[in-house]
Amino acid sequence: IVSKIPYVDKITMALAKKILIISPAWIGDIVISQALFKYIKRQHAETIIDIVAPRWSHELLATMPEINEIFDLPIAHGQFQLKKRWQLGRSLRKKAYQQAIILPNSWKSAIIPLAAGIPLRTAWLGEMRFGLLNDWRALDKKKYPMMIQRFLALGAAKTIPDKSIEWQLYKPYLTVNPKNINSSLKNLSLVIEDKPLLILCPGAAFGPAKRWPADYFAQIANAKKAEDWQVFLLGAPSDGAIGHSIQELSGNACINLIGKTSLLQAINLLAMASLVISNDSGLMHLAAALRRPLIVLYGSSSPEFTPPLSEQAKILYLKLSCSPCFERSCPLIHFNCLKQLKPNLVLTTINELIKL
Repeated sequence: IVSKIPYVDKITMALAKKILIISPAWIGDIVISQALFKYIKRQHAETIIDIVAPRWSHELLATMPEINEIFDLPIAHGQFQLKKRWQLGRSLRKKAYQQAIILPNSWKSAIIPLAAGIPLRTAWLGEMRFGLLNDWRALDKKKYPMMIQRFLALGAAKTIPDKSIEWQLYKPYLTVNPKNINSSLKNLSLVIEDKPLLILCPGAAFGPAKRWPADYFAQIANAKKAEDWQVFLLGAPSDGAIGHSIQELSGNACINLIGKTSLLQAINLLAMASLVISNDSGLMHLAAALRRPLIVLYGSSSPEFTPPLSEQAKILYLKLSCSPCFERSCPLIHFNCLKQLKPNLVLTTINELIKL
C-alpha cells in the first residue's frame, strides 16, 4: 500500500461490501472514473472502494474522497509483465474483495483480479477476456456513446442491463485544499497577481492530431496579455517543445510551467484559473472537474465520447468530413480540423464564456 485515505471507520469497513477497481492509465479517464465511484457510494454508502493504479496518478486519486486505499501498479503503460501482475493480485487475496471492476479493456488488466481470487469480476468484454471475467458485458456503443456512461454501466448489476443511469448526477468533481494551493505557489516560486489568470494547456499525450497550433496559442496569449491578464502554460515534460514555441512566438508573454509541476501542483494551479483553454487532454478533464471556465479545442477526437463534463465548458469543434479520425497524427497530413479553427473564434468564445 502506498497511500491510505481515511473514509470510514473500522467497524463500518468490516461490515461493508469491498470492491477493487482496476484503474485506467490516462488522466482524463481516471477523472471520468470518479463518476463510477460516486455511483457506487450512492447505492451503498458503506461500500469500500480500493483501486490499483499507476504511481503517477495517486495524487489525483487522493483528491477523490470515495477511494479508501490506493495500490501501486508497478508496471509501465503498455507493458505485459504477467508475473508482476499475478504477484500483485496474490498479495491482495487477504483483502477478501467481493467484486472487481476492471475499467481498461485490455486482456492484461484482468489478470490481477483473477490472481486475487475475487469472486465477481466485472468488465466490458474487451480483448476476448472470457476466461478472466465471470461478469462480462458486451458493449453496445449506440446505447453507451460516452465513456462516463460505459463506466457507470459497470456499476449496475448485469441482471438489469437496460436500467438507465442519469450520468449527469455523477459528474466528476474535484476539490482542493487552499493550504495545498499556497504550498504549490510557494514551491514553484509563483505569485498570483491581482488580475485574471489564463491557463493554456497546449499539449496532448495521445499525439499531434489533438494539438492546436502553437502560433494560435501564442496569439491568444498576446491578446489576453494586452488586456492585462496573467498567462500560464501548463503541461507535461513531453509538451516542452510546443511550450518553447509558444514563448518564442508570443515574445515570452507567458509564465512557462510546462514540465515543472507535479500532478497535484497542476491541479492546484488549475483551481485558481479564471479561464482554461485546452486541447482534448487530461488537463482539460481536470479543469472541467474543478468547475473552471473552460474552452476545449477538438480535432481528431470526438466531444461525443469524452466531452468536458461541466456546464462551464465551451466546446469548439469544426466537424469536418475527415474528423473524428482518432489518429495520433493527421492521416491526410493537412491537420485542417485544428488549423481551420482560428484564434478569432476562440477570442469570441472567451467573451461569451466570461459573460456567463
